[in-house]
Formats: sequence, structure tokens, C-alpha cells
Amino acid sequence: MATLSMKRVIGTALLGLALSAPAIHAKDAPVDGQLPLEELRLFADIFNQIRNSYVDEVNDRELLENAIRGLLEGLDPHSAYLDASSYDHLQTNTTGEFGGLGLEVSMENGFVKVIAPIDDSPALEADLRAGDLIIELDDKQVKGMSLQEAVELMRGPQGTKIVLTIVREGINAPFEVTLTRKIITVRSVRSKTLEPGFGYLRVAQFQTKTAEDFRRELDKLKHANKPLKGVIIDLRNNPGGLLQSSIQLADIFLNDGTIVYTEGRVPSSKAVFKASSTEPADTTPLVVLINGGSASASEIVAGALQDHKRALVVGTQSFGKGSVQTVLPLTQERAIKITTARYFTPNGRSIQAQGILPDIEIQRARIQPLGKEAEITEADLHGHLSREDGEESTSRSRKKDGRSEASLAESDNQLFEALNLLKGIYLMGQRVPLKATE
Repeated sequence: MATLSMKRVIGTALLGLALSAPAIHAKDAPVDGQLPLEELRLFADIFNQIRNSYVDEVNDRELLENAIRGLLEGLDPHSAYLDASSYDHLQTNTTGEFGGLGLEVSMENGFVKVIAPIDDSPALEADLRAGDLIIELDDKQVKGMSLQEAVELMRGPQGTKIVLTIVREGINAPFEVTLTRKIITVRSVRSKTLEPGFGYLRVAQFQTKTAEDFRRELDKLKHANKPLKGVIIDLRNNPGGLLQSSIQLADIFLNDGTIVYTEGRVPSSKAVFKASSTEPADTTPLVVLINGGSASASEIVAGALQDHKRALVVGTQSFGKGSVQTVLPLTQERAIKITTARYFTPNGRSIQAQGILPDIEIQRARIQPLGKEAEITEADLHGHLSREDGEESTSRSRKKDGRSEASLAESDNQLFEALNLLKGIYLMGQRVPLKATE
């Protein structure tokens, strides 16, 4: 009798949940027919068996929360149930400061997969890379954990250590990395001058004020470089962030047209986001750098600038996270994050599981200079003629500017090649066709 009563209680509760969920957007809810009552009865049976027979007593609330979590995590790697702790983490992350290792992660085949390390974080310092699989956390197997459970283990007080066991493509055996947790403050945009006239803008993550910060850093580069001949926008290992921020950033360089559009099952998930014409678009020549750690919002920016032929996109194929997650608060402390739509570039390309293909592929590589060759030029010959302008001739072997170029090529070959391409774009833009002679 108790078993039958429990079935009725659970069945009624689930029926109430199923009927009330569409009320979030009642006018948008698709009609899918009757509820699968047989499966609901099966769930009630399993719930009751766990409640009565599991080796340790588990309260009903915990079981139901686990069931809700399973409903969402079974959909895709990005849908999730956000309890009080994880909901707070989500809200904190968009402001740019949180504690932990500095990793953007997802779940793949039961393991934690690295999407990208965050700038100036323990993860980046330890050379964790996009695509790495985390299989153990302090000797605890990740297999069987939820993504949220794994994230909670990686978070902790500043100064404490954690050992991650990593599987990486191209390396035969798993290896361990010890990281020390610290407070991660994500600086959304950084800038510097690579060479006179050529600037660099690094966008680490799309937060609330990213577009505003980007404009400010771009203005700094223009003030320091007159003229500013070109800019590299570095979106490598940028895991994404706020959709609106990515739209605002792309809008800086576009006068009109679509930036991105979304499509889903319900009308509210279908939207087209267009460039604003309130301010003239910035015309600075652009090269955009992407890699396998560029995801979501960063792919929107790269795809929009590429489709509008506003920038040359270089690097390697991006991550391919082309889905929209909507956070629906349930209470002040709990919410669900659910995938509601897919992103498409202005030309109709789906980003999901495909990513953005660069116009020119530049693989990450280690470049080692062969060393200075003993080149002899006219300036090295004894008694050579002087220049007509009176300036002193300079031997090629005594030039000093090659050292900085070699250093950039060694430390970041992708950025080095991007800079060369940017120079080419600028020079070709300055070329004036020769007039035909009569």
C-alpha cells in the first residue's frame, strides 16, 4: 500500500512539473501530444526502489534534484541544472572575477573537456590546451561525475593545490599537472603595439563591458600610432560569454547587415541581430586570430567579420559551439540553463559542431632561427663608394631590428604570421594602379 501511495505521489508531482514547465513561455510552447505515462510510472518505481533499498538513506529532495539534473545533462553538454552554488558561480563569472583554476570546460563522453584556459590563470601557466581531457581530479575518477560536481572539485580556496590527470591527443599516456588555485580576475580586453602602426587587441572573454573596453583600447592604439595601419584581434582560447557583447563588438566594424541569427523550436528563440548605423563603422584593416579554443561568442564575431569580408580570419578551426543557452530562474537561488537555439553566421553557416574555418590556416608551431649567416654586402667591402645622400652605409650584419621579429616568431608563430598578413593588407590598400602611358 505504501508503494502504491508513493507511485501516486511521484506520478502526480511529475505530471504537475511537466504541465507547468511550458508556462514559462506558454504562447511559444510546441504541442507534443500526451505525456509518456508508462515511462513516468517506471520512474516512480525506480524512485521508490532507491528510496527503500539503497544502502544509505537518501532524502526525497536530493533524489528529485538528481533527477532534474539528469534530465538536463542528458540533453547536451551545455544544458544544466543550477543549484544555489552553481547559479552564483554563473552570475559571478559574467562580472569577470571568480576563484579556481581558470578553465572553461564541458563534458564529453563522461570526461571533462577543456574548451580553453583563461588568460593569466594557473591553467594557462600550466599549458593546459583546448581539447585536453581531464580524467582524474586528486585521484578521483571524473567518469560518473556530473560537470557541476567536477567544477566544484576544481574550485577552492586561493593557494590550495589540486592534481589533474590529463589525456592529450598525440601523447601516449596520461600525465599529471599540479595547479595552485587563485582568484581569477578576467581582464576582458588587452592591447599593445606590435610594431609602429600595427596594433594588437586580445579579447579573453565576452563580459558585460567587453565592447566598451574594446573601444577604449582601440582608441588608445589610435592615439599611440598615427596612423594606425592595422589591428590584430586575438580570439584564441576565448570560450565565449555574453551574446550581446559579441554583437556589440562586431558592430564596431560593420555599418549594416546581419551579425548573427538564431533558430529554435519556439518563436522566441528565432531572432536576427543586425549592425547598427548610429555610428560610422571603424575602417581599420583587420586580421582575426582563432583556434580550437575559440568558442561561442568569439565564433560569432569571427564569422560575422569573415562573411562581410571585413577581416581576414587566420589560425585554426574554431571549437564549434554554435548553440544558445537560456538561463531560466526557478527561484532566487536556483535556475536551469537550457539550450534553446542554434547560431548561424550572416551567410547562413551553422557554427554548431563545425566552427569557423580560417581563410588562411596557420598551425601552432615551434620556430627556431637557423642563426645569422655571414652575409657580405657592398657596405662590408673595404673602400666602397659612399651614398649620394651623405648617410653612412650600414652593414646588413649590424642590423638590430631582426632580433624582435625573430623573438615574436619563436614565441608565437601564429601571431607573427598574422602580423605579416596584416602588413600585406595595408600595403595592398596603399597601392595605386599605374596610369596607362600614351
